[in-house]
Amino acid sequence: MPQSSWERRPDRAWTALDEANQSSCKVLNNLIPFDPNKPYDVRIAIDAVLDRNQFFEIMPDYAKNVIVGFGEVGGKSVGIVANQPQCLAGCLDIDASAKAARFVRFCDCFNIPIVSFVDVPGFLPGTDQEYGGIIKHGAKLIYAYAEATVPKITFITRKAYGGAYIVMSSKHLEGDFNFAWPTAEIAVMGAKGAAEIILKKDATEERVTEYQVKFANPLQASERGYIDDIIQPDQTRAKILNALMVLENKKKTKPRRKHGNLPL
Repeated sequence: MPQSSWERRPDRAWTALDEANQSSCKVLNNLIPFDPNKPYDVRIAIDAVLDRNQFFEIMPDYAKNVIVGFGEVGGKSVGIVANQPQCLAGCLDIDASAKAARFVRFCDCFNIPIVSFVDVPGFLPGTDQEYGGIIKHGAKLIYAYAEATVPKITFITRKAYGGAYIVMSSKHLEGDFNFAWPTAEIAVMGAKGAAEIILKKDATEERVTEYQVKFANPLQASERGYIDDIIQPDQTRAKILNALMVLENKKKTKPRRKHGNLPL
């Protein structure tokens, strides 16, 4: 880690895309289950793209539906933020929002690039979350990503629904590079729920499938510029390496002000 945001990150010697890392990335092509409701372990994706498959997780026993920690890609330190489908289907709740927001701000303080893996069906519903202030705590994560000036590289692996998609380092929050795997779904909600609302009594299984084929993919988002490219999962590490090189000297000047109004 650097001593401050003004110091360059210490880089280790590395060999770009060595054989070990290339082979570890091949497992990503079969990571996402065919059934969209079936969970998978996002740690597999994290380990596969990092040097020596080594990931230093922070707060692993708190808010397990989001994973945060440090690793290296090509000898360069990065911070990882990832939704974990194995816990609460990867939904963002109060604790997960605060945990991720704190980590994003930490990385921004020390000039550490942020790599995000997105598979989030939304914010966790329920009166407990509403009474506990899910909107306020969710806004902390929006604020953290929006204010961060470090390189932000995002991969949408599967579900990216509604406001939770916006929160997770989307283009709308000035993500530098946003990629989608072919299994990505960028939409307001799931195809079945959306079709039932729009079509109502006409929401037959055939019509739901038709809606799913049309919208449950990253093509619509790509056409609108919400993502930069649709990539094969095993290309993920290569894209991170390339993005880190492109953004090596990224500097962003914000308007002069006393401070922002962080949601507390």
